Amino acid sequence: MLDPEIAYQALTSRDTRFDGVFFVGVTSTGIYCRPICPVKAPMQKNCLFFSSAEAAEKARFRPCLRCRPELAPGNAPVDQPHRVADRLIQRIEEGMLEQREGLEAIAAEFGLSLRQLRRIVQQELGVSPLELKQTRRMLLAKQLLTETQLPVTEVAYASGFSSLRRFNDVFQTRYRMTPSALRREGGATRQQPGDSLTLRLAYRPPYDWDAMLWFLQTHLMKEVEAVEDGSWRRTVALGRCRGWVSVCDLPQKSALQVTFSTSLTPVLPLLLRRLRDLFDLDAQPQRIAACLSQDALLAPSLLSHPGLRVPGAFDAFELGVRAIIGQQVTVKAATTVSSRFAAAFGEPCETPFADLTRYTALPERIAGLTVDEVAPLGIVSAARSRAIISFARACASGDLRLSAAQPPDEVIKKLVSLPGIGPWTAHYIAMRALRWPDAFPKEDIAIRNNLGGMTSREAEARSQSWRPWRSYAVMHIWESLAVAKTKKKP
Repeated sequence: MLDPEIAYQALTSRDTRFDGVFFVGVTSTGIYCRPICPVKAPMQKNCLFFSSAEAAEKARFRPCLRCRPELAPGNAPVDQPHRVADRLIQRIEEGMLEQREGLEAIAAEFGLSLRQLRRIVQQELGVSPLELKQTRRMLLAKQLLTETQLPVTEVAYASGFSSLRRFNDVFQTRYRMTPSALRREGGATRQQPGDSLTLRLAYRPPYDWDAMLWFLQTHLMKEVEAVEDGSWRRTVALGRCRGWVSVCDLPQKSALQVTFSTSLTPVLPLLLRRLRDLFDLDAQPQRIAACLSQDALLAPSLLSHPGLRVPGAFDAFELGVRAIIGQQVTVKAATTVSSRFAAAFGEPCETPFADLTRYTALPERIAGLTVDEVAPLGIVSAARSRAIISFARACASGDLRLSAAQPPDEVIKKLVSLPGIGPWTAHYIAMRALRWPDAFPKEDIAIRNNLGGMTSREAEARSQSWRPWRSYAVMHIWESLAVAKTKKKP
């Protein structure tokens, strides 16, 4: 529940920390805005406050063309405070946008009835699951109409509609104008048609882009990923769609600029979801810092690296393979071997970039390998080779599902039950592939050394004050070690 007095004070101050936390519907205009909208603040008596864009649209407000609510950081289900509802809502998005599953199947994954699922989503967002899906599609369509020159038909299909007629009907009902009219009135400078498109993904500042880029660069799979001139890019294989994506920071806009090949337009919702997860765009840095800054060990890093994020995983299986390869070896050695792995088993491709020449290896491909085929890549341990193959088979069969929509404790148990995968690897995968903010690989030698040479049990006890943000504490500890090593270099 939003306190109207506090919400109105935040609105009139235009404090960016409230951006995406709530939205204001103006009864005199029928428009809803972000609290940082540059227009003159309306009178308090004309304001209604909503915790989500879905609730505002359900109340028959249409989105502002100036502040553009679809760009608000946290304007996504995963930014809601209730963790169970977060996973439910994300699975709804994945199922409906990627696999077209019914609500009954999604509810069953969580051991819930359809009625329970609807009630939880209603309580968290004030809308039904179907209304949630429709608003997600409409906001994406609005962004495509405003920022690109994609034909309206392609916008309709890219945003998840199965027919242009249905798209036009819903659009005019919701926004009381045609898609073409909104495109004309949007007023944004749009790119010309070509082989690629560009969109923005917003975040809550501060954001330590340099630290994120450094981490991704030191952990990349060559030929699949690359970091150059302040940008990260990679090849993309989603379903039947193949292409590439490139991301750079726009600090003055508090957003990342995403450029992608038009071949990925049919899977655009899934692509953007994966990028938000990879770059941890839904984090709330003020809330995290408020908790961790109370620890004297972490306070200096929080000051020198404000907005440090936890890198996620664009491809969860790829991340899992690299984590297994990285067991008991240096980061540099793991990067070398994982790059060989991609070169050996990834599908070759052509892109505009000379350093992107392969798609990542699929679990079905790895599941059919033998130890003798994996070992020559530098994975000399037969146990580790078997671990990779067993992991691939579990993912390919569906026995193991690496998704933030899954309960992390259950996934960690399944990972540890696989041969050759220990607690460190399982928690590292949970931290990045599942985006679990409270993961803590207590066996990590770097963490234990930085804590004064503690045992795993002592490190676990020491970490309790960092909950529920232990994953972020781990990143600050690793970042501090990286800075220390850099200072020692001649």
